[in-house]
Amino acid sequence: MSDLTVTRWVCTTANEPWREMPPAAWADAGAGDLRLRIGKARRQTWRGFGGCFNELGWKVLSALGDEDRRGVLRALFDERDGCGLNLCRLPIGANDYAESWYSHNETPGDFAMEHFSIERDRRSLIPYIREAQQFCPRMTLLASPWSPPTWLKRPAAYNYGTLIWEDAHLQAYALYFLKFVQAYRAEGIAIDQVHVQNEPDSDQKFPSCRMSGPQMRDFIRDWLGPLFRREGETCEIWAGTLERPDVNAWVNTILYDPQARRYVAGLGFQWAGKGAIQRARQSWPDLPILQTENECGDGKNTWTYAHYVFSLVQHYVTNGAAGYVYWNMVLQPGGVSTWGWPQNSLVTVDPALGRVRYRPEFHLMKHLSHFIRPGDAAVAVQGPWAANAVAFAGTDGRVVVVLDNPLGEALPLTIEGAGCTLQVPAESFSTLCLTRR
Repeated sequence: MSDLTVTRWVCTTANEPWREMPPAAWADAGAGDLRLRIGKARRQTWRGFGGCFNELGWKVLSALGDEDRRGVLRALFDERDGCGLNLCRLPIGANDYAESWYSHNETPGDFAMEHFSIERDRRSLIPYIREAQQFCPRMTLLASPWSPPTWLKRPAAYNYGTLIWEDAHLQAYALYFLKFVQAYRAEGIAIDQVHVQNEPDSDQKFPSCRMSGPQMRDFIRDWLGPLFRREGETCEIWAGTLERPDVNAWVNTILYDPQARRYVAGLGFQWAGKGAIQRARQSWPDLPILQTENECGDGKNTWTYAHYVFSLVQHYVTNGAAGYVYWNMVLQPGGVSTWGWPQNSLVTVDPALGRVRYRPEFHLMKHLSHFIRPGDAAVAVQGPWAANAVAFAGTDGRVVVVLDNPLGEALPLTIEGAGCTLQVPAESFSTLCLTRR
């Protein structure tokens, strides 16, 4: 019995992005053996897709004229005509895509944070966010440090090292977080979540800080959590952004402590942390999970890598993530970081030519985020197509299925309950809109 009806099919290939497929393309009532069954049970509620606001992105956007820059931001953030990105990240201080390294307080010994300042962010990140919010006023923002102020670290440098584990330094660092959230609020920008440390097990040549699971637990339990609670701070504290597959080393170390757990609102994972999310979801089903940083590629922005990114999205959605955050939204061609690593982006801007190009991963993200909206719920998919599909259901009978065909040939797709078989083009992304009776 047919209880699903296809109402729209949008398909993207390298040669023809965002093609509206005619109804005749799904009118075939035949059936094949490459099937997809779409479940009805609602799973995790979706919070959104997004990207990270970085200084180098704003630098190249600022090289464009006002109309062209707004065109890029509309394409990224407008939910009617663009991607509709709404779940975005920003650094607390410098990351590897800052123009140069900095923190919000480099006054040694200022444990009271009297010299804390976001003045630098007023020149870059804040205008970037404000212009984006013109197209997405209901944006959710999560923030995390790559490095504390250097005088709170040993050695005293942005790259490498760890936090000095003494009470005065830990108290000051918790205050640093609070001052950041309060300063942004004073600018009219609400920070919804702080994630305690970007990639806490990575000692990097760019801004970084190692923080073990027991250290993150103790910092949340004894310093950050109590300070936020005393001050009535509503910004959530998340255990993130975790980049290792060992669920015990961070997640369970933190959450097995009930005093730490009461302050933790969610879990953030990226890179190899994808190996921990299935067990984290199984163990802590009431805590939301976010993917916090898309794997960054090599700056070549190939369609092959875009298909790989779909596999990451599929993995996170299938294992219970409630949101997916891309990394650099906008870069120069080649995407070279401050320290020399070329990485992908959704959009490239050549500042010398004023040329804007929408890259393969932009089209993938639009296939996802334009249709899958906050409040939708993931539903299970089964059958031969399931490894290359994600599906979501609204509360109004609307169903969205996003498909990836990474192979070099067109493939048939029979949707169970819809009475149709589609020929999905080779090396394509597709979004199917359906209604369920």
